[in-house]
Amino acid sequence: MTGALRHTGQLLSLSAGTVRDVFRRPFQLRELIEQFWFLASVTILPAALVSIPFGAVIALQVGSLAQQLGAQSFTGGASVLAVIQQASPLIVALLIAGAGGSAICADLGSRKIREELDAMEVMGVSPVQRLVVPRVLAAMAVAVLLNGLVSVVGTLGGYFFNVVLQHGTPGAYLASFSALAQLPDLYISELKALIFGFIAGIVAAYRGLNPRGGPKGVGDAVNQAVVITFLLLFVVNVVLTAVYLRIIPQKGA
Repeated sequence: MTGALRHTGQLLSLSAGTVRDVFRRPFQLRELIEQFWFLASVTILPAALVSIPFGAVIALQVGSLAQQLGAQSFTGGASVLAVIQQASPLIVALLIAGAGGSAICADLGSRKIREELDAMEVMGVSPVQRLVVPRVLAAMAVAVLLNGLVSVVGTLGGYFFNVVLQHGTPGAYLASFSALAQLPDLYISELKALIFGFIAGIVAAYRGLNPRGGPKGVGDAVNQAVVITFLLLFVVNVVLTAVYLRIIPQKGA
C-alpha cells in the first residue's frame, strides 16, 4: 500500500513538473517534431485498420438491437455516437500506449540504465524538459489527430455495414445521426483523446525514468507502463463520460 501511494505521488509530481516545463525555455521543438513523426508513423495504419472492424461491430450490434426494438431508423445515430464518443478515443489511446508508449518507456529506460540521464543532470540539463515534455506533447497531438481519423473511418465502416449488410437506407442513417448528435459530442471525444494521450505519455515516461534491475528491468517497466495506462484509461473514461452526460443535455429523438 505504501509503495502504491509513493508511486502515485511520484507520478503526480512528474505530471506537474512536465506541465510546468512546457513553458520553460529553450523549448525542444526539433525533439517534438521527431517524436510526433515517430508516433504518427507507428499508429496511423493500425488505427485505420482497427477502426473499420470496430465501426462494423458497433453498427451490426446496434442495428440488431434496434431491429428488435422496432427502432431501425435510429441505428445510424446510435452507432455513430458510440464510435465518436467511446470507441474512437479508446482505440487511439490503446494504440498510443501500446505502440508509442512502449517505445517511449524503452527509450527512456535504456538511457537511464546507461546513466545518460544522470549525466544530463550533472550538466544542468533537466531530463524532464529535454526528453519527457516533447514526448508527452507529441503523444497528445497524435492522439487528437488520430481520433479524428478513427472517427471518420469508423463512421464510414458503420455506414457501409448498416446500409449494405443490414439493408438500411442512407437517408435514415444520416437523418438519425442529425437528430441525435450534437457538436459537444465531438468536443468530448477530442478532449478524451487529449487527456488519454497525456496519460499514456506520462505513464510511459515515469516507468522509463524508474526502471529496476538493468535491461530486464526496462522490459518489465515497458509491460507495467502499458498495463497501468490501460487501467487508468478505462477509469478516466468512465469519469469523463459520467461528467459529460451530467453537464451536457442530450438531444431527443
